[in-house]
Amino acid sequence: MKKLTVALLATIAIALPQIATAADEAGMDKKDSYRFVIIPKVVHPWFDLVNDGAKQAAAVIEAQTGSKVQIDYSAPQQADVVQQNQIVESSISTRPDGIAIDLLDASGNRASLEDAIAQGIPVTVFDSVPPKGMNLTSIGNDFCEQAEIASHRLAELLGEEGEVAIMMGVPTAPNHAIRAECHQKVFDSYPNIKVVATGIDNDSIETAQKQAAAIMQANPNLKGWVACDAAGPIGIGQAIQEAGKVGDVKMVGLDNLPEMLQLIRDGVADSSSSTKPQMQGYWAVMAMWQQSIGIETPKYLDTGIAVLTKDNIGE
Repeated sequence: MKKLTVALLATIAIALPQIATAADEAGMDKKDSYRFVIIPKVVHPWFDLVNDGAKQAAAVIEAQTGSKVQIDYSAPQQADVVQQNQIVESSISTRPDGIAIDLLDASGNRASLEDAIAQGIPVTVFDSVPPKGMNLTSIGNDFCEQAEIASHRLAELLGEEGEVAIMMGVPTAPNHAIRAECHQKVFDSYPNIKVVATGIDNDSIETAQKQAAAIMQANPNLKGWVACDAAGPIGIGQAIQEAGKVGDVKMVGLDNLPEMLQLIRDGVADSSSSTKPQMQGYWAVMAMWQQSIGIETPKYLDTGIAVLTKDNIGE
């Protein structure tokens, strides 16, 4: 989904001026410009789509309110919580109007997030869940449901029997950990399906490819794969192709990156369950903007799950 629907944009176009007017009437400060920081887990094409959505939200706010909106997108080079926290602390020092972050480690990120809040900077979490006890707006979907959709679909493809593997992503990342746990629970519910291996790709396509190749070589009877991050299934798909196992090893992927969609078109992957990254970026900015003008935001915004197959992704 490159853009929001026309109907949704029309609704937003009507609502934004009303919000701005209400803010003026309530004595809230209206600024001539806003600056919001987006901090993903790592440099990654999935987060480029999040950034696209964030920029779209900025354009809508500008068009409807006349205020300028700047999006600062700052990604760690590796999926490293120390690097991510350094970016948070650096962002705090520049006094932005809001910070949106996809957590690499809920416990490891907590102190930096608390620092931002203590200094009056609104914090929003996307593609994750907040650290326990922190009352932050989070934007994403039901990560367990997303994993369950994929795992049940793979089980059906395999006739409910066979050896499978799980690519875990970044194990400390809340959303990846939730998916890994829920994948395992689904497979445990099938008596004749056995999880024989788990890989850790740290949100790297190259690492996922190497992990998948090694796991398939060590487990020649492996019949299927699921993943917990967007990089995982792309790397897995590459490994399946390189091993000449297209059709013999089934895969249900994750998210809607172009490479993932091509794997579905080529028959390497059966399908994918998408977290709608553009929508997450869009609503992260909307939440930060509303917080910055003193409007309370919901605890959770669910962007939903899109199940993508060869029948609905187009050419």
